[in-house]
Amino acid sequence: MFKLFKKKQVVENTGKVPQHIAFICDGNRRWAEQRGLPPLMGHQAGITNFENLVDWYIKRGVTTITFYVFSTENWTRSTDEVNFLMDLFYTEMKKNLKNALEKNLRYRVIGSRDRLPKKLANMCDKLEEQSAENTAGTVVFALNYGGQQEIVDAVNAAIENGEPVTRESFETYLNTGDLLPIDLMVRTSNESRISNFLLWKLAYAELLFIPEHWPELVKSEKLWQFTLDEFAKRNRRFGGGKKANYTGKKK
Repeated sequence: MFKLFKKKQVVENTGKVPQHIAFICDGNRRWAEQRGLPPLMGHQAGITNFENLVDWYIKRGVTTITFYVFSTENWTRSTDEVNFLMDLFYTEMKKNLKNALEKNLRYRVIGSRDRLPKKLANMCDKLEEQSAENTAGTVVFALNYGGQQEIVDAVNAAIENGEPVTRESFETYLNTGDLLPIDLMVRTSNESRISNFLLWKLAYAELLFIPEHWPELVKSEKLWQFTLDEFAKRNRRFGGGKKANYTGKKK
């Protein structure tokens, strides 16, 4: 069962900058194979420069950045690859704990801890607990995460509570209920799917699919700027017939 986080972010977005940008980090293995490298080296390249990417977006007004790093379906990959990734995630989160404290960043790890190695699950808990009061921005790792499972778990929690729900109250049962809606979702490696990612939070997100593999994006300030420029061009109406601002209210 997902842990519940009741305190929800409330941020007024008055400019053309996404408050919550989410990345599906795709193409690590393809990036490595194109360069004649072992596929697992693509995963290593995918975390290179990660902290600089986070700092860059935060400085430009993004308040929440989410990374889809391992889905509930990714357990079907080879044992060697899964073990490599679990060790990589542990090392990265241990490093991110220091980054969180130095830069006042709040970290969340969404998804089930059940199948994670114990040391990794403990590190997820530690990272969240020690950064919970930080206010400069929120960084989210979707690890062993599936959007459908999150909704099923929330439904069961609501049933157990025995109260009818509204859209707003149902969201409090979600593992991601405290997070802002996604304004912009970016997927790399020329794939045009959302792959069971944050289904509730993506309701009115702008979607951007780019051909570059994730290890290329994570190191490219030019691509980072492209994502913001592309978002600024979008006319978000939130289902209305008139142009809307970025709080979802019609002008």
